[in-house]
Amino acid sequence: MSTAVTLRTELRELYANESARIQQEFVADGNGAEAIAKRTALVEKVLHRLWGELISPAGEARNFALVALGGFGRRALFPHSDVDILFLHADRSTEDALRDPIRSFCQELWDLRMKLGPTTRTLAECDQFDQQNVEFTISLLDCRFVAGDRELFDRLHDKVLPKFFAREGGYIVQQLAEVTRSRHSKYGNTVFHLEPNIKEAPGGLRDYNVACWMALLSALDRERAWPVQETLLPDSTRKAFGPAMEFLSAVRTFLHYRQGRDDNMLAWESQDEGAARHIGVSRDQSLDAAAWMREYFRHARAIHYECLRLLEAVPASRSSLYRHFQNFRSRLSNADFSVIDGLVMLQQPSRVHDHEVLFRIFTFCAHHGLKPAMATEHRVQQVLPELLEKPPSGPDSWRYLQPILVEPHAADALRSMHSLGLLTVLLPELKLIDSLVVRDFYHRFTVDEHSFIAIECLHRARQSKSEWDQRYGRLLEELERPELLYLALLLHDVGKGVPGTNHVTTSLELAHKCMDRLGLNDEDRDTIAFLIGSHLEISSVLRRDIYDPATIQAFSEKVGTPERLKMLSLLTYADIKAVNPEALTPWKAENVWQLYIGTANAMSRTADERVHANTEKDETIARLQTMVPKSAKQIRDFLEGLPKRYLRNYRPEEILRHFEMAGRLAHDPVQLYLERGRHWFELTVITKDRPFLFSKIAGALAAWGMNIVKADAFSDAAGVVVDTFFFTDRFRTLELNLPEWDRFKRNVADVLNGEADLDRMMRDRMRAESKGVAKVKVDTRVEIDDQCSSTSTLLQIIAQDRLGLLHRISSRFSHQDCNIEIALIDTEGQMAIDVFYLTSDGAKLSPEKQEELKADLLTELQEG
Repeated sequence: MSTAVTLRTELRELYANESARIQQEFVADGNGAEAIAKRTALVEKVLHRLWGELISPAGEARNFALVALGGFGRRALFPHSDVDILFLHADRSTEDALRDPIRSFCQELWDLRMKLGPTTRTLAECDQFDQQNVEFTISLLDCRFVAGDRELFDRLHDKVLPKFFAREGGYIVQQLAEVTRSRHSKYGNTVFHLEPNIKEAPGGLRDYNVACWMALLSALDRERAWPVQETLLPDSTRKAFGPAMEFLSAVRTFLHYRQGRDDNMLAWESQDEGAARHIGVSRDQSLDAAAWMREYFRHARAIHYECLRLLEAVPASRSSLYRHFQNFRSRLSNADFSVIDGLVMLQQPSRVHDHEVLFRIFTFCAHHGLKPAMATEHRVQQVLPELLEKPPSGPDSWRYLQPILVEPHAADALRSMHSLGLLTVLLPELKLIDSLVVRDFYHRFTVDEHSFIAIECLHRARQSKSEWDQRYGRLLEELERPELLYLALLLHDVGKGVPGTNHVTTSLELAHKCMDRLGLNDEDRDTIAFLIGSHLEISSVLRRDIYDPATIQAFSEKVGTPERLKMLSLLTYADIKAVNPEALTPWKAENVWQLYIGTANAMSRTADERVHANTEKDETIARLQTMVPKSAKQIRDFLEGLPKRYLRNYRPEEILRHFEMAGRLAHDPVQLYLERGRHWFELTVITKDRPFLFSKIAGALAAWGMNIVKADAFSDAAGVVVDTFFFTDRFRTLELNLPEWDRFKRNVADVLNGEADLDRMMRDRMRAESKGVAKVKVDTRVEIDDQCSSTSTLLQIIAQDRLGLLHRISSRFSHQDCNIEIALIDTEGQMAIDVFYLTSDGAKLSPEKQEELKADLLTELQEG
């Protein structure tokens, strides 16, 4: 056997056996830092063997060196990380002779299935800045000698690079800052993600690297030489980074071993397993996945915070207008604070011990949209122990907090106070929800961040480009005491930090204790308690017919006053919008607004004129008759028997289109209108009522792979049905293929006319889609209310959202001879919440029919 084959076999066995041993040790002790250090040593051992055999078999190579870069240079090689190396030539004289050995060297490593990132440069080339390859330049910051000519490496490390970074450092820092800001923006500028990328997301390992690189570049610029690593970062930063890096190193090592590749996404299933295996935490700690993720977010927040502090020292590359604006901001300086590049400095640092000045920092920031400078935050951290030992009195706490809440940039100021540990001095209840995770695939952010975003949504509403946001912004300006609304938002979810099933009740109990401490008067306490206790009320009412006078009247009685109605509507708007970017859909924003308007009208005693007037006096009807005066009688006939909700749901132009479509039913029994909206497609079906109609439409859409997000169903006295389905095109079939629109409509019509086999279409769709395991299990619930409507029985179904769900539900209605009068379809994450107003033979469902239908639905939905 040749020497090369023997070496290859030995290295393969060495690398495989040692890698397996490192993995087994990690499984046993969970020490990520040791695992990556051992893998680094193993890779280095393999490289030394190959170097001796292939590059320099006769002894030390001259004018040629092997250099570790990046993570390899930092001695931080995770199980499936790339191994970045530099083949360094003194000059071009050695390139030809070493080209084949280098190729063989790399091939051997690739044959070991090592992810190698080789680069070849001369010493002179390392002194040249390539703006197209900033990544390589940054990797040189972590360069480390591995093998070869040590003197050559020393020339690179001790002479060339310090001068190079001193010369080009300013531009490199600028580029590094811009790339980092762009990366943060890609992830929404927040650490709080349901399934975070622990390397690239804000607060991940890359932020740690950036902080170290920025500090290193700063030191090289200042000292013109490599600094001592132990003094690179301030003590406070190293103290924050230590535990965070231990945790993240363990988690990334775990992910690599679990996935068998360089996969840094902390997915749902990985969170469950990581918590169960105590990854990154003491084996004595028993944490569920939510508590374990809470640890992650706390560590990520600490790293992200330090990274942002360092980035603040690097002005962004902005236009001259932006720089002019920053210069204008600097004129905001006053006797207490100076403003430099958008950062607030204390004029007299010693005054931070004065509580009035301390909290005025954040009022100032909240008013002008500024941030405390790093030096200011260090001053705050210095006085924090004394604040914790002797916190402000309750009334003083409210006095300090109140002016911050009403300022336009309150959310950022609150985040800053929270990161510094200052906010929980004023409101200790917030400790319960610090970095608390709600694992339901609907809430995108931690509970504390959700509250800050909700406050931010209200403050930004007036300046938004969205018409809906502006409406709520104008409503906000009408409030007499907006600070009460903001305090309610801060406290409305604190109960989620206490084990139990009803967070509203717990939040209310905690809020009462908080308000006792703050010394709020009885009227303010009652308002805040009402808002917290009722913060889910509007979402509940939206699952009823909000155009039913009985619904409006019942809600009006619960709310009591116009001011409370405004505050509750604003809280609901902000609370939903802060759940995730897609939660407040346009139709949901519209419904909240319509409920507000309807209830406000009821409270002002004008509801009867607008809602209960005779048809002839209705504003919408009058406009329709003006638009087509010759068809006035036919329009009245078409509208006869349709619920008043129909008139509120559609614009006159849409109603007129429905009327015209209904007029063509004699020639074509199924009239379809398909249009694409901003967020989804909208399909309107007008036809004569018949059994299984609604379920067939829902089934046809499901068979095409469409995801139904909302549906309305109406019928008039003549049995003409107006059904509208709002859906997203999951596979972009309609979006990318305009000719498919006609085929889609023909197919839906064929299904309704009995000319297409819907069962076969559904079977084909089911086979085409893999049946994945639901990440959040939703138990099926069927709730019936026979009191909320005088003419219909309300049935609410909460179930796991899945393909064809609405088709299956509505099919059971038809089998039970039930007619859908109104359908309100909604989805929150993986939970479907569907509400139907049902009749049978033109009347409410009998108690026996209700029980029979409920049992039928539960059986149907539990079968898959």
